[in-house]
Amino acid sequence: MPEALHYLTEHQVALFLLQLLLLLGLARGLGALCQRLGQPALLGEILTGVLLGPTLLGRVAPGLQARLFPADAVQFALLDAVAYLGLLLLLLSAGLEVDVGVAWRQRGDALKIALSDIVLPMAIAFVPALLLPDRYLAAPEQRLVFALFIATVMTISALPMTVKALHDLDLLKTDLGLLIMSALTINDIIGWAVFTLVLGFATQAGVGLGHILLVVGATVAFAAACIAIGRHAVAAGIAALQKRLAADAGLVLTFVCCVGLLSGLVTHWLGVHALFGLFLAGIMAGGAPALSERTRHVINQMVHAIFVPVFFATLGLQIDFLANFDLRLVALLTVVGIAGRYLGAWVGARLTALSAWDRVTVAIAHTPGGSMEMIMALVALQSGLITLPVFVAIVFSALVSSIALGPWMAWSLRRRGAVNVLDLVARRAMRLDLRAATRWDALAELCEAAAEQEGMPDGDALAAAVRAREETAGTAIGAGLAVPHARLTGLARPLVTFGRSVAGIEWNSPDGLPAHLVFLILTPADDQGLQVQILGALARAFSQEPLRQRLLAAPEPQEAWAVLREALGQQALRPPRAGRGPSA
Repeated sequence: MPEALHYLTEHQVALFLLQLLLLLGLARGLGALCQRLGQPALLGEILTGVLLGPTLLGRVAPGLQARLFPADAVQFALLDAVAYLGLLLLLLSAGLEVDVGVAWRQRGDALKIALSDIVLPMAIAFVPALLLPDRYLAAPEQRLVFALFIATVMTISALPMTVKALHDLDLLKTDLGLLIMSALTINDIIGWAVFTLVLGFATQAGVGLGHILLVVGATVAFAAACIAIGRHAVAAGIAALQKRLAADAGLVLTFVCCVGLLSGLVTHWLGVHALFGLFLAGIMAGGAPALSERTRHVINQMVHAIFVPVFFATLGLQIDFLANFDLRLVALLTVVGIAGRYLGAWVGARLTALSAWDRVTVAIAHTPGGSMEMIMALVALQSGLITLPVFVAIVFSALVSSIALGPWMAWSLRRRGAVNVLDLVARRAMRLDLRAATRWDALAELCEAAAEQEGMPDGDALAAAVRAREETAGTAIGAGLAVPHARLTGLARPLVTFGRSVAGIEWNSPDGLPAHLVFLILTPADDQGLQVQILGALARAFSQEPLRQRLLAAPEPQEAWAVLREALGQQALRPPRAGRGPSA
Protein backbone atom coordinates (compact mmCIF):
# COMPACT_ATOMS: atom_id res chain seq x y z
CA MET A 1 0.00 0.00 0.00
CA PRO A 2 1.43 3.46 -0.87
CA GLU A 3 2.87 5.41 2.05
CA ALA A 4 0.45 8.28 1.42
CA LEU A 5 -2.46 6.08 2.42
CA HIS A 6 -1.08 5.36 5.90
CA TYR A 7 -2.91 8.16 7.67
CA LEU A 8 -3.13 6.37 11.03
CA THR A 9 -0.17 5.14 13.04
CA GLU A 10 -0.27 2.00 15.17
CA HIS A 11 -0.15 4.21 18.26
CA GLN A 12 -3.20 6.19 17.14
CA VAL A 13 -5.18 3.01 16.47
CA ALA A 14 -4.20 1.52 19.84
CA LEU A 15 -5.07 4.75 21.67
CA PHE A 16 -8.40 4.94 19.87
CA LEU A 17 -9.26 1.40 20.99
CA LEU A 18 -8.25 2.28 24.57
CA GLN A 19 -10.43 5.39 24.48
CA LEU A 20 -13.43 3.40 23.26
CA LEU A 21 -12.79 0.74 25.90
CA LEU A 22 -12.71 3.32 28.70
CA LEU A 23 -15.69 5.33 27.48
CA LEU A 24 -17.95 2.41 26.57
CA GLY A 25 -17.07 0.26 29.57
CA LEU A 26 -17.39 3.03 32.15
CA ALA A 27 -20.50 4.54 30.53
CA ARG A 28 -22.31 1.21 30.43
CA GLY A 29 -21.17 0.33 33.94
CA LEU A 30 -22.23 3.64 35.48
CA GLY A 31 -25.42 3.60 33.43
CA ALA A 32 -26.34 0.16 34.78
CA LEU A 33 -25.55 1.32 38.32
CA CYS A 34 -27.78 4.38 37.91
CA GLN A 35 -30.60 2.19 36.63
CA ARG A 36 -30.30 -0.08 39.66
CA LEU A 37 -30.64 3.03 41.81
CA GLY A 38 -33.78 4.01 39.94
CA GLN A 39 -32.12 6.70 37.81
CA PRO A 40 -31.78 6.96 34.01
CA ALA A 41 -28.71 5.45 32.36
CA LEU A 42 -28.15 8.86 30.76
CA LEU A 43 -26.87 10.14 34.11
CA GLY A 44 -24.11 7.51 34.23
CA GLU A 45 -23.14 8.16 30.62
CA ILE A 46 -22.76 11.90 31.23
CA LEU A 47 -20.83 11.22 34.44
CA THR A 48 -18.33 9.15 32.43
CA GLY A 49 -17.31 12.18 30.39
CA VAL A 50 -17.21 14.34 33.52
CA LEU A 51 -14.91 11.83 35.27
CA LEU A 52 -12.54 11.30 32.32
CA GLY A 53 -12.59 14.87 31.00
CA PRO A 54 -11.13 18.16 32.21
CA THR A 55 -13.79 18.47 34.94
CA LEU A 56 -12.27 15.78 37.19
CA LEU A 57 -9.37 13.79 35.69
CA GLY A 58 -8.00 16.94 34.07
CA ARG A 59 -7.85 18.55 37.52
CA VAL A 60 -6.58 15.58 39.50
CA ALA A 61 -4.13 14.14 36.94
CA PRO A 62 -3.81 16.53 33.98
CA GLY A 63 -0.86 14.63 32.52
CA LEU A 64 -2.73 11.34 32.45
CA GLN A 65 -5.81 13.00 31.00
CA ALA A 66 -3.72 14.59 28.24
CA ARG A 67 -2.12 11.22 27.37
CA LEU A 68 -5.44 9.40 27.29
CA PHE A 69 -7.25 12.10 25.31
CA PRO A 70 -4.61 14.19 23.57
CA ALA A 71 -5.40 17.39 21.67
CA ASP A 72 -4.38 15.72 18.42
CA ALA A 73 -6.64 16.53 15.47
CA VAL A 74 -6.52 13.03 13.94
CA GLN A 75 -7.03 11.31 17.30
CA PHE A 76 -9.94 13.55 18.16
CA ALA A 77 -11.49 13.03 14.72
CA LEU A 78 -11.57 9.25 15.24
CA LEU A 79 -13.51 9.49 18.48
CA ASP A 80 -15.67 12.34 17.25
CA ALA A 81 -16.74 10.32 14.19
CA VAL A 82 -17.98 7.46 16.38
CA ALA A 83 -19.75 9.92 18.71
CA TYR A 84 -21.40 11.71 15.81
CA LEU A 85 -22.58 8.40 14.36
CA GLY A 86 -24.13 7.72 17.78
CA LEU A 87 -25.89 11.08 17.60
CA LEU A 88 -27.34 10.30 14.18
CA LEU A 89 -28.48 6.84 15.24
CA LEU A 90 -30.02 8.24 18.42
CA LEU A 91 -32.24 10.56 16.39
CA LEU A 92 -33.12 7.66 14.09
CA SER A 93 -34.00 5.55 17.12
CA ALA A 94 -36.05 8.39 18.65
CA GLY A 95 -38.01 8.63 15.42
CA LEU A 96 -38.83 4.92 15.62
CA GLU A 97 -40.69 5.60 18.87
CA VAL A 98 -42.97 8.00 17.00
CA ASP A 99 -46.09 6.41 15.53
CA VAL A 100 -47.86 9.03 13.43
CA GLY A 101 -50.74 6.65 12.72
CA VAL A 102 -51.52 6.21 16.41
CA ALA A 103 -51.15 9.94 17.00
CA TRP A 104 -53.57 10.65 14.16
CA ARG A 105 -56.19 8.31 15.61
CA GLN A 106 -55.79 10.08 18.96
CA ARG A 107 -55.56 13.49 17.32
CA GLY A 108 -58.37 15.20 19.26
CA ASP A 109 -57.08 15.12 22.83
CA ALA A 110 -53.45 14.54 21.81
CA LEU A 111 -53.42 17.67 19.64
CA LYS A 112 -54.87 19.79 22.45
CA ILE A 113 -52.18 18.62 24.87
CA ALA A 114 -49.32 18.87 22.34
CA LEU A 115 -50.15 22.36 21.07
CA SER A 116 -50.62 23.68 24.60
CA ASP A 117 -47.33 22.05 25.59
CA ILE A 118 -45.59 23.87 22.75
CA VAL A 119 -47.11 27.34 22.98
CA LEU A 120 -47.08 27.84 26.76
CA PRO A 121 -43.50 26.62 27.48
CA MET A 122 -42.18 28.72 24.58
CA ALA A 123 -43.96 31.80 25.89
CA ILE A 124 -42.74 31.17 29.44
CA ALA A 125 -39.09 30.62 28.41
CA PHE A 126 -38.87 33.32 25.74
CA VAL A 127 -39.00 36.39 28.02
CA PRO A 128 -36.30 35.29 30.53
CA ALA A 129 -34.04 34.23 27.65
CA LEU A 130 -34.55 37.59 25.94
CA LEU A 131 -33.49 39.42 29.12
CA LEU A 132 -30.31 37.44 29.85
CA PRO A 133 -27.09 39.51 30.09
CA ASP A 134 -24.84 39.71 27.05
CA ARG A 135 -22.17 37.53 28.68
CA TYR A 136 -24.37 34.48 28.17
CA LEU A 137 -24.82 35.13 24.44
CA ALA A 138 -22.36 33.93 21.84
CA ALA A 139 -23.57 36.71 19.50
CA PRO A 140 -25.46 39.53 21.28
CA GLU A 141 -26.68 40.84 17.92
CA GLN A 142 -28.63 37.59 17.54
CA ARG A 143 -30.48 37.96 20.84
CA LEU A 144 -33.87 37.29 19.27
CA VAL A 145 -32.71 34.07 17.62
CA PHE A 146 -31.04 33.03 20.89
CA ALA A 147 -34.29 33.59 22.81
CA LEU A 148 -36.19 31.58 20.19
CA PHE A 149 -33.72 28.73 20.60
CA ILE A 150 -34.02 28.70 24.41
CA ALA A 151 -37.81 28.80 24.09
CA THR A 152 -37.67 25.82 21.70
CA VAL A 153 -35.26 23.72 23.75
CA MET A 154 -37.35 24.33 26.88
CA THR A 155 -40.36 22.94 25.00
CA ILE A 156 -39.00 19.65 23.66
CA SER A 157 -39.71 16.52 25.72
CA ALA A 158 -37.66 13.32 25.74
CA LEU A 159 -40.02 10.78 24.20
CA PRO A 160 -37.66 7.76 24.67
CA MET A 161 -37.22 8.60 28.36
CA THR A 162 -40.97 8.89 28.91
CA VAL A 163 -41.47 5.57 27.10
CA LYS A 164 -39.05 3.94 29.57
CA ALA A 165 -40.84 5.49 32.57
CA LEU A 166 -44.25 4.42 31.28
CA HIS A 167 -42.93 0.89 30.75
CA ASP A 168 -41.42 0.70 34.23
CA LEU A 169 -44.68 1.86 35.80
CA ASP A 170 -46.81 -0.53 33.68
CA LEU A 171 -48.55 2.37 31.94
CA LEU A 172 -47.20 1.98 28.40
CA LYS A 173 -50.02 -0.27 27.13
CA THR A 174 -52.87 1.67 28.77
CA ASP A 175 -55.12 4.19 27.02
CA LEU A 176 -53.54 6.90 29.17
CA GLY A 177 -50.09 5.80 28.04
CA LEU A 178 -51.27 5.81 24.44
CA LEU A 179 -52.57 9.38 24.82
CA ILE A 180 -49.29 10.52 26.38
CA MET A 181 -47.29 8.91 23.56
CA SER A 182 -49.52 10.49 20.91
CA ALA A 183 -49.20 13.96 22.42
CA LEU A 184 -45.42 13.60 22.75
CA THR A 185 -45.24 12.43 19.14
CA ILE A 186 -46.84 15.66 17.94
CA ASN A 187 -44.66 17.66 20.34
CA ASP A 188 -41.48 16.05 19.01
CA ILE A 189 -42.33 16.54 15.35
CA ILE A 190 -43.24 20.21 15.75
CA GLY A 191 -40.43 20.88 18.23
CA TRP A 192 -37.70 19.46 16.00
CA ALA A 193 -39.10 21.26 12.97
CA VAL A 194 -39.05 24.59 14.85
CA PHE A 195 -35.55 23.90 16.17
CA THR A 196 -34.08 23.19 12.75
CA LEU A 197 -35.69 26.35 11.38
CA VAL A 198 -34.36 28.47 14.28
CA LEU A 199 -30.92 26.96 13.71
CA GLY A 200 -31.24 27.82 10.02
CA PHE A 201 -32.00 31.45 10.92
CA ALA A 202 -28.90 31.54 13.11
CA THR A 203 -26.51 30.01 10.59
CA GLN A 204 -27.88 32.04 7.64
CA ALA A 205 -28.08 35.37 9.42
CA GLY A 206 -26.58 37.21 6.47
CA VAL A 207 -28.86 35.61 3.90
CA GLY A 208 -31.86 37.42 2.49
CA LEU A 209 -35.41 36.91 3.68
CA GLY A 210 -36.39 35.28 0.39
CA HIS A 211 -33.80 32.53 0.81
CA ILE A 212 -34.86 31.88 4.40
CA LEU A 213 -38.50 31.58 3.37
CA LEU A 214 -37.45 29.18 0.63
CA VAL A 215 -35.61 27.01 3.18
CA VAL A 216 -38.61 27.07 5.52
CA GLY A 217 -41.03 26.14 2.74
CA ALA A 218 -38.82 23.37 1.38
CA THR A 219 -38.29 21.90 4.87
CA VAL A 220 -41.99 21.90 5.68
CA ALA A 221 -42.79 20.36 2.28
CA PHE A 222 -40.18 17.62 2.72
CA ALA A 223 -41.38 16.80 6.25
CA ALA A 224 -44.98 16.65 5.04
CA ALA A 225 -43.99 14.38 2.15
CA CYS A 226 -42.11 12.06 4.50
CA ILE A 227 -45.08 11.75 6.84
CA ALA A 228 -47.80 11.56 4.19
CA ILE A 229 -46.04 9.53 1.47
CA GLY A 230 -42.66 8.40 2.74
CA ARG A 231 -44.14 6.33 5.59
CA HIS A 232 -46.04 4.18 3.11
CA ALA A 233 -43.04 3.79 0.80
CA VAL A 234 -40.71 2.76 3.63
CA ALA A 235 -43.36 0.41 5.03
CA ALA A 236 -43.65 -1.22 1.60
CA GLY A 237 -39.88 -1.57 1.42
CA ILE A 238 -39.65 -3.24 4.83
CA ALA A 239 -42.56 -5.57 3.98
CA ALA A 240 -40.91 -6.54 0.69
CA LEU A 241 -37.61 -7.31 2.42
CA GLN A 242 -39.28 -9.53 4.95
CA LYS A 243 -41.55 -11.28 2.45
CA ARG A 244 -39.25 -11.85 -0.51
CA LEU A 245 -35.85 -12.09 1.14
CA ALA A 246 -36.90 -13.44 4.54
CA ALA A 247 -34.99 -10.52 6.00
CA ASP A 248 -33.84 -10.64 9.59
CA ALA A 249 -33.56 -7.64 11.91
CA GLY A 250 -30.04 -6.94 10.61
CA LEU A 251 -31.09 -6.39 7.00
CA VAL A 252 -34.08 -4.31 8.07
CA LEU A 253 -31.73 -2.20 10.21
CA THR A 254 -29.49 -1.66 7.20
CA PHE A 255 -32.46 -0.54 5.12
CA VAL A 256 -33.70 1.84 7.84
CA CYS A 257 -30.21 3.32 8.29
CA CYS A 258 -29.88 3.88 4.53
CA VAL A 259 -33.24 5.68 4.52
CA GLY A 260 -31.95 7.77 7.41
CA LEU A 261 -28.71 8.69 5.64
CA LEU A 262 -30.61 9.64 2.49
CA SER A 263 -33.05 11.79 4.48
CA GLY A 264 -30.14 13.41 6.31
CA LEU A 265 -28.51 14.30 3.01
CA VAL A 266 -31.75 15.84 1.76
CA THR A 267 -32.30 18.02 4.84
CA HIS A 268 -28.64 19.06 4.79
CA TRP A 269 -29.00 20.03 1.14
CA LEU A 270 -32.15 22.00 2.01
CA GLY A 271 -30.14 24.07 4.49
CA VAL A 272 -31.24 22.56 7.81
CA HIS A 273 -29.43 20.10 10.05
CA ALA A 274 -29.05 16.49 8.91
CA LEU A 275 -30.34 15.32 12.30
CA PHE A 276 -33.85 16.35 11.29
CA GLY A 277 -33.61 14.01 8.30
CA LEU A 278 -32.60 11.09 10.53
CA PHE A 279 -35.51 11.86 12.83
CA LEU A 280 -37.92 11.91 9.87
CA ALA A 281 -36.50 8.59 8.66
CA GLY A 282 -37.20 7.04 12.05
CA ILE A 283 -40.77 8.31 11.88
CA MET A 284 -41.21 6.81 8.41
CA ALA A 285 -39.88 3.43 9.53
CA GLY A 286 -41.61 3.50 12.90
CA GLY A 287 -45.07 3.39 11.37
CA ALA A 288 -44.37 0.30 9.26
CA PRO A 289 -46.74 -2.55 10.24
CA ALA A 290 -44.15 -5.10 9.12
CA LEU A 291 -41.58 -3.72 11.57
CA SER A 292 -42.25 -5.98 14.53
CA GLU A 293 -41.84 -4.97 18.16
CA ARG A 294 -38.96 -7.45 18.37
CA THR A 295 -37.12 -5.79 15.47
CA ARG A 296 -37.64 -2.36 17.01
CA HIS A 297 -36.20 -3.70 20.24
CA VAL A 298 -33.13 -5.10 18.45
CA ILE A 299 -32.51 -1.76 16.72
CA ASN A 300 -32.91 0.26 19.91
CA GLN A 301 -30.76 -2.15 21.85
CA MET A 302 -27.93 -1.90 19.34
CA VAL A 303 -28.06 1.90 19.31
CA HIS A 304 -28.32 2.34 23.07
CA ALA A 305 -25.84 -0.40 23.97
CA ILE A 306 -22.90 0.89 21.93
CA PHE A 307 -23.24 4.21 20.16
CA VAL A 308 -25.36 6.29 22.53
CA PRO A 309 -23.18 5.71 25.64
CA VAL A 310 -20.07 6.74 23.69
CA PHE A 311 -21.81 9.85 22.37
CA PHE A 312 -22.93 11.12 25.76
CA ALA A 313 -19.62 10.19 27.39
CA THR A 314 -17.70 12.27 24.86
CA LEU A 315 -19.72 15.38 25.78
CA GLY A 316 -17.66 15.79 28.92
CA LEU A 317 -14.26 15.21 27.31
CA GLN A 318 -13.98 18.69 25.81
CA ILE A 319 -15.98 20.69 28.36
CA ASP A 320 -15.08 21.68 31.92
CA PHE A 321 -18.44 21.53 33.66
CA LEU A 322 -17.15 23.11 36.87
CA ALA A 323 -15.48 26.07 35.18
CA ASN A 324 -18.62 26.76 33.15
CA PHE A 325 -21.18 26.09 35.89
CA ASP A 326 -23.39 29.08 36.66
CA LEU A 327 -25.77 28.26 39.52
CA ARG A 328 -28.28 31.01 38.80
CA LEU A 329 -28.45 30.13 35.11
CA VAL A 330 -28.79 26.41 35.90
CA ALA A 331 -31.60 27.14 38.39
CA LEU A 332 -33.37 29.44 35.92
CA LEU A 333 -33.35 27.01 33.00
CA THR A 334 -34.25 24.04 35.22
CA VAL A 335 -37.27 25.77 36.77
CA VAL A 336 -38.40 27.33 33.47
CA GLY A 337 -38.03 24.04 31.60
CA ILE A 338 -39.80 21.77 34.07
CA ALA A 339 -42.50 24.25 35.09
CA GLY A 340 -43.19 25.33 31.52
CA ARG A 341 -43.57 21.80 30.15
CA TYR A 342 -45.67 20.72 33.15
CA LEU A 343 -47.98 23.72 32.93
CA GLY A 344 -48.31 23.46 29.16
CA ALA A 345 -49.33 19.79 29.23
CA TRP A 346 -51.60 20.28 32.25
CA VAL A 347 -53.49 23.13 30.61
CA GLY A 348 -53.91 21.02 27.46
CA ALA A 349 -55.15 18.08 29.53
CA ARG A 350 -57.69 20.40 31.19
CA LEU A 351 -59.30 20.77 27.77
CA THR A 352 -60.00 17.02 27.67
CA ALA A 353 -62.28 14.75 29.71
CA LEU A 354 -59.38 13.34 31.73
CA SER A 355 -59.74 13.06 35.50
CA ALA A 356 -57.74 15.32 37.82
CA TRP A 357 -55.05 12.72 38.55
CA ASP A 358 -54.82 11.66 34.91
CA ARG A 359 -54.12 15.32 34.04
CA VAL A 360 -51.33 15.37 36.62
CA THR A 361 -49.79 12.17 35.21
CA VAL A 362 -49.95 13.54 31.65
CA ALA A 363 -48.29 16.78 32.74
CA ILE A 364 -45.50 14.97 34.60
CA ALA A 365 -44.85 12.74 31.58
CA HIS A 366 -44.05 15.84 29.50
CA THR A 367 -41.45 17.31 31.89
CA PRO A 368 -38.18 15.49 31.01
CA GLY A 369 -35.85 17.20 28.55
CA GLY A 370 -33.38 14.33 28.64
CA SER A 371 -31.29 13.38 25.64
CA MET A 372 -33.33 15.43 23.16
CA GLU A 373 -32.66 18.66 25.07
CA MET A 374 -28.93 17.86 25.26
CA ILE A 375 -28.72 17.12 21.54
CA MET A 376 -30.33 20.43 20.65
CA ALA A 377 -27.91 22.21 23.00
CA LEU A 378 -24.89 20.47 21.48
CA VAL A 379 -25.90 21.34 17.93
CA ALA A 380 -26.50 24.95 18.98
CA LEU A 381 -23.08 25.06 20.68
CA GLN A 382 -21.34 23.66 17.60
CA SER A 383 -23.18 26.24 15.46
CA GLY A 384 -21.98 29.11 17.65
CA LEU A 385 -25.49 29.99 18.85
CA ILE A 386 -24.89 29.50 22.60
CA THR A 387 -21.98 29.76 25.04
CA LEU A 388 -20.49 27.03 27.20
CA PRO A 389 -22.24 28.20 30.42
CA VAL A 390 -25.61 28.03 28.63
CA PHE A 391 -24.79 24.57 27.29
CA VAL A 392 -23.83 23.32 30.75
CA ALA A 393 -27.01 24.82 32.23
CA ILE A 394 -29.16 23.05 29.63
CA VAL A 395 -27.39 19.74 30.33
CA PHE A 396 -28.04 20.08 34.07
CA SER A 397 -31.65 21.07 33.40
CA ALA A 398 -32.12 17.97 31.23
CA LEU A 399 -30.56 15.71 33.86
CA VAL A 400 -32.64 17.09 36.73
CA SER A 401 -35.89 16.69 34.78
CA SER A 402 -34.92 13.15 33.77
CA ILE A 403 -33.97 12.09 37.30
CA ALA A 404 -37.24 13.44 38.70
CA LEU A 405 -39.50 11.76 36.11
CA GLY A 406 -39.73 8.20 37.49
CA PRO A 407 -40.30 9.02 41.20
CA TRP A 408 -42.66 11.87 40.31
CA MET A 409 -44.84 9.70 38.07
CA ALA A 410 -44.83 6.88 40.65
CA TRP A 411 -46.04 9.39 43.26
CA SER A 412 -48.91 10.47 41.01
CA LEU A 413 -50.01 6.84 40.68
CA ARG A 414 -49.80 6.16 44.41
CA ARG A 415 -52.10 9.12 45.02
CA ARG A 416 -54.84 7.31 43.14
CA GLY A 417 -55.14 4.62 45.79
CA ALA A 418 -55.43 0.94 44.90
CA VAL A 419 -57.97 -1.43 43.40
CA ASN A 420 -58.64 -5.01 44.44
CA VAL A 421 -58.40 -6.56 40.98
CA LEU A 422 -59.34 -10.00 42.28
CA ASP A 423 -62.88 -8.73 42.91
CA LEU A 424 -63.15 -7.81 39.22
CA VAL A 425 -62.00 -11.15 37.78
CA ALA A 426 -64.95 -13.20 36.47
CA ARG A 427 -64.17 -16.67 37.79
CA ARG A 428 -66.83 -18.35 35.66
CA ALA A 429 -65.47 -16.68 32.54
CA MET A 430 -61.95 -18.14 32.81
CA ARG A 431 -60.77 -20.02 29.74
CA LEU A 432 -57.84 -22.31 30.53
CA ASP A 433 -57.85 -23.96 27.11
CA LEU A 434 -57.93 -21.21 24.50
CA ARG A 435 -58.22 -22.87 21.10
CA ALA A 436 -57.19 -19.73 19.21
CA ALA A 437 -54.23 -19.76 16.84
CA THR A 438 -54.18 -15.94 16.48
CA ARG A 439 -54.69 -13.08 18.91
CA TRP A 440 -57.88 -12.06 17.09
CA ASP A 441 -59.40 -15.49 17.65
CA ALA A 442 -58.26 -15.37 21.28
CA LEU A 443 -59.94 -12.00 21.75
CA ALA A 444 -63.16 -13.37 20.22
CA GLU A 445 -63.14 -16.29 22.68
CA LEU A 446 -62.55 -14.07 25.69
CA CYS A 447 -65.16 -11.53 24.58
CA GLU A 448 -67.68 -14.36 24.15
CA ALA A 449 -66.90 -15.53 27.69
CA ALA A 450 -67.25 -11.97 29.04
CA ALA A 451 -70.58 -11.49 27.24
CA GLU A 452 -72.02 -14.41 29.22
CA GLN A 453 -71.66 -12.41 32.44
CA GLU A 454 -74.57 -10.41 33.76
CA GLY A 455 -74.83 -6.82 32.51
CA MET A 456 -72.30 -7.26 29.69
CA PRO A 457 -72.90 -6.26 26.02
CA ASP A 458 -73.07 -9.00 23.40
CA GLY A 459 -69.88 -10.72 22.29
CA ASP A 460 -69.72 -9.11 18.84
CA ALA A 461 -69.88 -5.59 20.30
CA LEU A 462 -67.19 -6.43 22.83
CA ALA A 463 -64.97 -8.03 20.18
CA ALA A 464 -65.30 -5.01 17.87
CA ALA A 465 -64.31 -2.58 20.63
CA VAL A 466 -61.40 -4.69 21.86
CA ARG A 467 -60.10 -5.34 18.35
CA ALA A 468 -60.23 -1.63 17.48
CA ARG A 469 -58.10 -0.85 20.56
CA GLU A 470 -55.68 -3.69 19.78
CA GLU A 471 -55.19 -2.47 16.21
CA THR A 472 -54.39 1.00 17.49
CA ALA A 473 -51.51 -0.31 19.61
CA GLY A 474 -50.64 -3.85 20.65
CA THR A 475 -51.09 -4.88 24.28
CA ALA A 476 -48.48 -7.61 24.74
CA ILE A 477 -46.11 -6.59 27.54
CA GLY A 478 -43.63 -9.45 27.24
CA ALA A 479 -42.71 -12.59 29.18
CA GLY A 480 -45.76 -14.40 27.79
CA LEU A 481 -48.26 -11.87 29.12
CA ALA A 482 -50.85 -9.87 27.13
CA VAL A 483 -53.39 -7.42 28.54
CA PRO A 484 -55.94 -6.47 25.85
CA HIS A 485 -58.45 -3.89 27.02
CA ALA A 486 -61.19 -1.50 26.00
CA ARG A 487 -63.30 1.23 27.57
CA LEU A 488 -66.97 0.85 26.72
CA THR A 489 -69.78 3.41 26.82
CA GLY A 490 -72.66 2.26 28.98
CA LEU A 491 -70.70 -0.48 30.75
CA ALA A 492 -72.09 -0.69 34.27
CA ARG A 493 -69.10 -2.27 35.98
CA PRO A 494 -65.51 -3.26 35.18
CA LEU A 495 -64.71 -6.86 34.33
CA VAL A 496 -61.50 -8.86 33.94
CA THR A 497 -61.51 -12.13 32.00
CA PHE A 498 -58.58 -14.57 32.03
CA GLY A 499 -57.53 -16.90 29.23
CA ARG A 500 -54.62 -19.34 28.92
CA SER A 501 -52.90 -20.82 25.90
CA VAL A 502 -50.37 -23.52 26.70
CA ALA A 503 -49.08 -23.55 23.12
CA GLY A 504 -48.77 -19.75 23.00
CA ILE A 505 -50.20 -17.14 20.63
CA GLU A 506 -48.19 -14.71 18.48
CA TRP A 507 -49.00 -11.24 19.88
CA ASN A 508 -46.23 -8.98 18.47
CA SER A 509 -44.57 -8.86 21.88
CA PRO A 510 -41.54 -6.60 22.54
CA ASP A 511 -39.45 -9.65 23.49
CA GLY A 512 -40.71 -11.74 20.56
CA LEU A 513 -42.21 -14.42 22.84
CA PRO A 514 -45.75 -15.76 22.31
CA ALA A 515 -48.49 -14.87 24.80
CA HIS A 516 -49.57 -17.66 27.16
CA LEU A 517 -51.51 -15.66 29.78
CA VAL A 518 -54.12 -13.20 28.50
CA PHE A 519 -56.13 -10.85 30.72
CA LEU A 520 -58.99 -9.02 29.00
CA ILE A 521 -59.82 -5.77 30.83
CA LEU A 522 -63.17 -4.07 30.21
CA THR A 523 -63.90 -0.77 31.97
CA PRO A 524 -66.48 2.03 31.68
CA ALA A 525 -65.58 4.69 29.11
CA ASP A 526 -65.74 7.53 31.63
CA ASP A 527 -63.23 5.97 34.06
CA GLN A 528 -59.83 5.84 32.36
CA GLY A 529 -57.97 5.83 35.67
CA LEU A 530 -59.48 2.50 36.64
CA GLN A 531 -57.96 0.86 33.57
CA VAL A 532 -54.54 2.23 34.55
CA GLN A 533 -54.84 0.74 38.05
CA ILE A 534 -56.06 -2.67 36.88
CA LEU A 535 -53.40 -3.08 34.21
CA GLY A 536 -50.65 -1.96 36.57
CA ALA A 537 -51.79 -4.37 39.28
CA LEU A 538 -51.82 -7.29 36.82
CA ALA A 539 -48.36 -6.46 35.51
CA ARG A 540 -46.94 -6.21 39.03
CA ALA A 541 -48.69 -9.39 40.19
CA PHE A 542 -47.18 -11.50 37.41
CA SER A 543 -43.79 -9.83 37.20
CA GLN A 544 -42.14 -12.94 38.64
CA GLU A 545 -41.50 -16.08 36.59
CA PRO A 546 -42.56 -18.65 39.27
CA LEU A 547 -46.11 -17.28 39.52
CA ARG A 548 -46.50 -17.22 35.74
CA GLN A 549 -45.27 -20.81 35.47
CA ARG A 550 -47.61 -22.00 38.23
CA LEU A 551 -50.59 -20.37 36.53
CA LEU A 552 -49.58 -21.87 33.19
CA ALA A 553 -49.22 -25.35 34.71
CA ALA A 554 -52.40 -25.35 36.84
CA PRO A 555 -54.37 -28.45 35.69
CA GLU A 556 -57.82 -27.44 36.95
CA PRO A 557 -59.79 -24.20 37.32
CA GLN A 558 -59.59 -24.45 41.12
CA GLU A 559 -55.78 -24.51 41.08
CA ALA A 560 -55.66 -21.64 38.57
CA TRP A 561 -58.01 -19.58 40.72
CA ALA A 562 -55.84 -20.25 43.77
CA VAL A 563 -52.81 -18.84 41.93
CA LEU A 564 -54.80 -15.80 40.82
CA ARG A 565 -56.01 -15.25 44.36
CA GLU A 566 -52.46 -15.46 45.71
CA ALA A 567 -51.05 -13.12 43.05
CA LEU A 568 -53.82 -10.52 43.06
CA GLY A 569 -55.06 -10.68 46.63
CA GLN A 570 -52.46 -8.31 48.00
CA GLN A 571 -52.35 -5.85 45.09
CA ALA A 572 -54.86 -3.50 46.75
CA LEU A 573 -52.38 -3.12 49.61
CA ARG A 574 -49.33 -2.46 47.42
CA PRO A 575 -48.86 1.03 45.96
CA PRO A 576 -47.39 1.25 42.45
CA ARG A 577 -43.66 1.98 42.34
CA ALA A 578 -41.18 2.70 39.62
CA GLY A 579 -39.68 -0.63 38.60
CA ARG A 580 -39.29 -3.18 35.87
CA GLY A 581 -41.96 -4.95 33.91
CA PRO A 582 -42.30 -8.74 33.83
CA SER A 583 -38.96 -10.50 33.91
CA ALA A 584 -38.32 -13.06 31.23
